Amino acid sequence: MITESALLEKLPTGLFIGGEWQEGANGTFPVHDPATGDVLCEIADASPEDGTRALDAAVAAQDAWAATAPRTRSDILRRAFDLLMERADEFALLMTLEMGKPLAEARGEVTYGGEFLRWFSEEAVRIAGRYGTNPEGTGRMIVSQRPVGPCFFITPWNFPLAMATRKIAPALAAGCTVVVKPAELTPLTTLAFVQLLVEAGLPAGVVNVITTTTSGAVSGPIIADPRLRKLSFTGSTPVGKKLIAQAAEGVLRVSMELGGNAPFVIFDDADLDKAVDGAMAAKFRNIGQACTAANRFIVHESVADEFAQRVAARVAEMKIGRGTEDGVQIGPLIDEKAVVGTTALVADAVERGATVLAGGAAISGVGTFFEPTVISHVAAGSDILREEIFGPVLAIATFADEDEAVRLANDTEYGLVSYVFTQDLARGHRMIERLETGMMGLNVGVVSNAAAPFGGVKQSGMGREGGLEGIHEYLSTKYTLIPAS
Repeated sequence: MITESALLEKLPTGLFIGGEWQEGANGTFPVHDPATGDVLCEIADASPEDGTRALDAAVAAQDAWAATAPRTRSDILRRAFDLLMERADEFALLMTLEMGKPLAEARGEVTYGGEFLRWFSEEAVRIAGRYGTNPEGTGRMIVSQRPVGPCFFITPWNFPLAMATRKIAPALAAGCTVVVKPAELTPLTTLAFVQLLVEAGLPAGVVNVITTTTSGAVSGPIIADPRLRKLSFTGSTPVGKKLIAQAAEGVLRVSMELGGNAPFVIFDDADLDKAVDGAMAAKFRNIGQACTAANRFIVHESVADEFAQRVAARVAEMKIGRGTEDGVQIGPLIDEKAVVGTTALVADAVERGATVLAGGAAISGVGTFFEPTVISHVAAGSDILREEIFGPVLAIATFADEDEAVRLANDTEYGLVSYVFTQDLARGHRMIERLETGMMGLNVGVVSNAAAPFGGVKQSGMGREGGLEGIHEYLSTKYTLIPAS
């Protein structure tokens, strides 16, 4: 396996605009390893003018890319998938270094992120329309799909590869060019990925990457530019709302994957072995730093204590450390701000009467670590039941009957994903209908899949990524009428 120093040495560190690596007008900025605080490398810091040049390149390449044969676009995405699988260990190590997740989870993200390349390489050649006679019999209707046009993507720090492939792959498959602005905290994986796309045969200007410490200043002019036709963002709801408002000026197509507050409902008839396994996956994957992470464990009062004791025993055995170390299950949180926020949520719950069964505190010393934590008897009104935790804290509240479970689960402005554990098939179907979320896991703790539509309702966003639905976010429908005679 490649060493850390060798991996960083070959990593591109510039802006990627029009097929060329370039310096940033604002100099450079450091990217840190959250497990050690060390600087991994310095990368280019883009200015608003750099952002405009990136959009210029995307606009210039749009017509030619849209006219490129679907099979050609498909083949490029497939070659990118193959290259990514060949270099899976390198990409996994890079994500562990810049984001902190355990190496085993980073390898899982390579697999997951790669599937979007493979899936949309297959969808690129299946973009279809329809033809038929109008009801009056006076003409023939042709409905066709065209690429929406140049896109701007703002990706988050928590899944550096998957969030890039989940947006870039369908856009390329549809015939759209893109500008990508990765998160300041974890930009390195995106830089490595665009280098891989070039090796796969992607023409210059089709994908452009700008890294910056002044996100708002750089993004604003791009979003306001009338040549841009699509904005896709993954991140917090407050930021998403601001971006939607900006996009409204140009009536842009938008996709928003925003905050979550996922309920994990366990009924009294649930298989507790499966529920505990599901809870560990839904809560502690990615150190709890996922929008799909279970946020509120709503457990039937008759099994709540047993469930709490079981998960606490599992959590107490979890190994904490730098993600590159063997057997580590919990790496660092992304930064000190995340540690402070997680600490405050736990403290508020305890002040309101919650009991800490495992963990419960930040770990002093090098790195931004927080103990994997289980707290039970969380009172209604606690901050931890209202806010997205984004940390390794499992918070348990109780319910008495199905109606109360539904009320508690839906008592949030968010609606991304829910999890339900029950052996009653009829109840499971009722919960599918009653829970106000865009996705649901029934007796499973992980739902994400490239072949499935990912997205939420309410203030968790709009639009879908992945699945048959994903490519349509990058297509516009055109109707043409031809006279019958």
